[in-house]
Amino acid sequence: MEVKANKLTSNKTQISLSYYSIPYCRPHQIVNSVQNLGEILRGDRIQNSLYQFEMGHDTRSEIVCLMTLNEKTIKEFKEKIDDGYRANMILDHLPLVVPVTTNDNDSEPIYQLGYLVGYKTKDEKYFINNHLSFIVSYHQNSITHARRIVGFEAEAFSINYYQQCDTYYCPQGIDDKNEIFFTVGVLFEESDIKWESRWDPYLLIDDDQIHWFPILNSLMNVLIVLAGVAAGMSATLYRTISNYNQPGSLEEAHEATGWQLVHTDVFRPPVNSELLCVSVGTGFQIFGMIVLTVIFGSLGFISTSNTGGLMTDVILLWAVLGFDGGFSMARLYKTFQGSEWIKTTLKTASMFPGLVFCIVVVLNVVKWSDGSWGPLPLHDMFVFAVLWFAVSLPLVFLGSYIGFKLPEIKAPVITNEIPREIPEQKSSFFLIMMGGIIPFVVVFNVLFPTLTFITSPKFYYIFGLVLVVLIMTSVEVTILLCYIQLCREDYLWWWRSYLTAGSSAFYLFIYATFYYFTKLNITELVPSVLYFGYMLIACLVLFVLTGTIGFWACFILTHLLYSSVKIV
Repeated sequence: MEVKANKLTSNKTQISLSYYSIPYCRPHQIVNSVQNLGEILRGDRIQNSLYQFEMGHDTRSEIVCLMTLNEKTIKEFKEKIDDGYRANMILDHLPLVVPVTTNDNDSEPIYQLGYLVGYKTKDEKYFINNHLSFIVSYHQNSITHARRIVGFEAEAFSINYYQQCDTYYCPQGIDDKNEIFFTVGVLFEESDIKWESRWDPYLLIDDDQIHWFPILNSLMNVLIVLAGVAAGMSATLYRTISNYNQPGSLEEAHEATGWQLVHTDVFRPPVNSELLCVSVGTGFQIFGMIVLTVIFGSLGFISTSNTGGLMTDVILLWAVLGFDGGFSMARLYKTFQGSEWIKTTLKTASMFPGLVFCIVVVLNVVKWSDGSWGPLPLHDMFVFAVLWFAVSLPLVFLGSYIGFKLPEIKAPVITNEIPREIPEQKSSFFLIMMGGIIPFVVVFNVLFPTLTFITSPKFYYIFGLVLVVLIMTSVEVTILLCYIQLCREDYLWWWRSYLTAGSSAFYLFIYATFYYFTKLNITELVPSVLYFGYMLIACLVLFVLTGTIGFWACFILTHLLYSSVKIV
């Protein structure tokens, strides 16, 4: 059995390094393992190692190698210890975990991924963890007696084999020209955990940034408030429409106010309608990708525990759902009487992925300049380009072609040729920015666990709950503010509805910046650039997603509202 070496990761920096970027024991020839697309995106670099043992053969301590440190290697070890780097390993596709000590003996064990490279004492002395004590759990089939690995744990120790302190070995310090023995011990334990359930303990990975009670509490508060707002608004609309459709006299029929007055302008195409169609089409593609990922994950077709599998499935779903993006763009663009459908379709297929691709390339160059093992190899970048141009692009055009062939979405009222003058509006920008606060509150408590999941080997699994409430809050907030806008005789709701819901991304970036300066211990330029680069991509996704949700909510509201009244 061979333990595979993976990357070095740290909670203090976004840079992942090769396991052999520091002078660990290494084989004569380093061989890279075959990886899926998701593992590559996560920065995994799985390679062979010198840690090998036989199934069922326990060992207390065996020498892996003897290493002599010099000034350069000492500096490298100290830097990694200061940054809190953890070394990650894999056995039979199971990541190495380290149990965390808890005060509650009855609670389930909590794990952390990877073992610490070393530690530093208060008197500025550095010690390296040079002994690994593996615990390999296996489940034995009662019929075939076959053994299958269901757990891979380790404890890391610092042991100076040349010096004893009382009856124990002293910890191994890092000094110039120090000879260090790297050793390993293995203990095999039979477990009742079946092979199908071996990933369950990994869902208990320790992460002090996941606070379940605040998350559920904030979600319940938001739902209660929005339920009250929805009930009040529904009653008001019902009473207004009933009074408008059944006037007591002819004079009352002409005493329309508020949103009734703008019925001849409410469906007037907006400025930059082409860009709006492209943004909505892209958002619909992202929305479909996220929804299908959550549904397939809930049904068991996609497992977040499969290393790199979730990320791979997300990218493939995005490429396949290019059809939905092109179709929704075409339906809206035809409603606006657009004619340049080829140009608009090409923008839909290239604008957002092109922007994200450029950011990724810049981050890749930054990682490469720092010597990190995070950058994507050129052949993998080529794979992404193939998915983009050979899969997503044709499907966007196919969806667009079918969408343009269908009849346009008819407005329930006639639009005048001469636009109505809009009364002077106050605090329009304020209302837009206010609309993004509640969706931001929904993702507030899950922002950084999500980011940690994306940029490091964490396992996170509450996306479905957050997605449902995010959709509900974006829909109801946008509908409420859209109705207020129409009541103020402002019929320019197209872009307003998109920006109102999408403004939550602005708060996301502001809070990420605040968190960077107050919570994170990042002092170097490269990790800072990577952090803000990842956050920029996350904010772009959130902006397009929530903006599209808010737009379609307001679009449906206006159609239902004006098709429910008798225009005199």
